[in-house]
Amino acid sequence: MKVIYHTDFNASYTYDPAAASGRMEAVVRVIKKAVTFVEALPAQEDDIAAVHTQEHMDEVKREGLFDIAALAAGGAIQAAKLGLSEPCFALIRPPGHHASSGSAWGFCYFNNMAIALEALRRDGRIKTAQILDFDLHFGDGTVNILERKEYVSILNPAASTRNAYLREVETFLTGGPVDIIGISAGFDNHLQDWGGLLATEDYREMGRMVKEAAQRDGGGCFAILEGGYNHQVLGQNVMALIEGLER
Repeated sequence: MKVIYHTDFNASYTYDPAAASGRMEAVVRVIKKAVTFVEALPAQEDDIAAVHTQEHMDEVKREGLFDIAALAAGGAIQAAKLGLSEPCFALIRPPGHHASSGSAWGFCYFNNMAIALEALRRDGRIKTAQILDFDLHFGDGTVNILERKEYVSILNPAASTRNAYLREVETFLTGGPVDIIGISAGFDNHLQDWGGLLATEDYREMGRMVKEAAQRDGGGCFAILEGGYNHQVLGQNVMALIEGLER
């Protein structure tokens, strides 16, 4: 599988768990022999402006975080474009699902998923989409930006047991057909991370379900990194999702 990545993501660009030193390297160590890395390219300002207000973009610039946030958004666009023809994972940061059009919180600056899907739609590459956001935290920014757009449906699973969680995902994925399924892949709901719910094999299973749904519907699929803060298990969890998407 192709994985969108850039060594600039290794830098600790601010003080929060998503920017912690060693986080990206922990993933690369596990997946490097199984994937093909593609260098991320920054999003154009027009792509970002299609989702975010000028005031918000200016604030991110004032914080000195525009370049790294634009690189993450560009990596998401690349993954979405590749995802139309083959499953793809974007190993990017900062994450994005808490970024709304004019504000952001939760370690996010630009909404990578919304920017990617809106870029595909403007280019006429998709007409319909689904987003599976399995991060521990509700992706409020993605919902704020996209929920009123009729072309996309979004699931933030809320079940409190593993089996119910997977059934909720499976049911959602029967709602197609859609042109592309995007995964906001936050791994902080893992048994050994903040949420303490999901096993590594559950990420493999969700990847498999997404891949099968995409194949059934004749569409594409891709995933982008959101949360996940235990460096001891993050790489294995990303690898499990990749393995599921490749089945």
